[in-house]
Amino acid sequence: MKINPLTIKKIRRFRSIKRGYYSLALFIFLIIISLFAEVLVNKRALVVYYSGDIYLPTYGAMIPGKTFGQNYDYETNYRELSREFKKQKSSNWVLMPVIPYDSYENDLRDDEYPPFPPSIENKHYLGTDNVGRDIAARLLYGFRIAIFFSLILLVVTYSIGVSIGSAMGFWGGKFDLFFQRIIEIWSNIPFLYVIIIVSSIIVPNFIILIFIMAFFGWMGITWIMRTITYKEKTREYVLAAETLGASNFRIIFKHIIPNTISIIVTFAPFAISGGIVALTSLDYLGFGLPPPIPSWGELLQQGWANMDAWWIAGSVTIAMVVTLMTVTFIGEGVREAFDPKMHTIYE
Repeated sequence: MKINPLTIKKIRRFRSIKRGYYSLALFIFLIIISLFAEVLVNKRALVVYYSGDIYLPTYGAMIPGKTFGQNYDYETNYRELSREFKKQKSSNWVLMPVIPYDSYENDLRDDEYPPFPPSIENKHYLGTDNVGRDIAARLLYGFRIAIFFSLILLVVTYSIGVSIGSAMGFWGGKFDLFFQRIIEIWSNIPFLYVIIIVSSIIVPNFIILIFIMAFFGWMGITWIMRTITYKEKTREYVLAAETLGASNFRIIFKHIIPNTISIIVTFAPFAISGGIVALTSLDYLGFGLPPPIPSWGELLQQGWANMDAWWIAGSVTIAMVVTLMTVTFIGEGVREAFDPKMHTIYE
């Protein structure tokens, strides 16, 4: 597939905007890290060498303790196993992740009560929350959930909004007026009340929250696409397609939408940051993902309830600020690079 020279020019322009370009590189790096979070943050070992055999527990099935000479049938405690091998000074060894805890595990100690402050010795580098779960683990897994929630929400809302907005702009007339009235009614339904009602009936999960937020989130891009399509349908390429007998649906989805994709892309980063903030806010209020699913909103709630445990609120606040600033810088860079005023075409 041949890339349009103008698109190449826009990409080069984006690369020249260092703040946006480096922010995109950082954002992609963080996503990759979160995809392989189990390798960095996990209570399961990466590699176990025992009696001449090598085991890879991270992504495999549960391995009972008896496999490694322990006297129990439930899953192996790899931290204890590592300490035991070192104490025995045997040839057996265990390679643990950088943070040897998962996001659900409670680290409870005798005569001590969580939250525990940051500790290099205990490998709780950012401390624990109020039930002893590792903050770094919950931040990383919470980031993965928030990012993929936002990306899926972006795809769903843009698919609906772009399709309806393009159809409104292309056909106009009564069709346009009908959907204008629908959007006016839809936008006046109180979003938070709907969430409260749904939460009182069923426990909201990832799919339900995507559905509810997409239900209320498609109107913004719809108005934008309606305006753009009104302008685009008068251009020569649309008239040429009509002359050649192309159907209305083909004109909309094969010609108009592809020619407006650069405008759509400029709004995407801000939609992603909006999705992250929305999910975090719902989790903070208790109407989001149910505990104990890792959540930045829940960590903020814990930080507010435990102001003396500064590491809880401090860690999640810094993580949110860095993430939202990164996405915002990407959005500003994309908007500047794809700005039509920066690119002139002579016909």
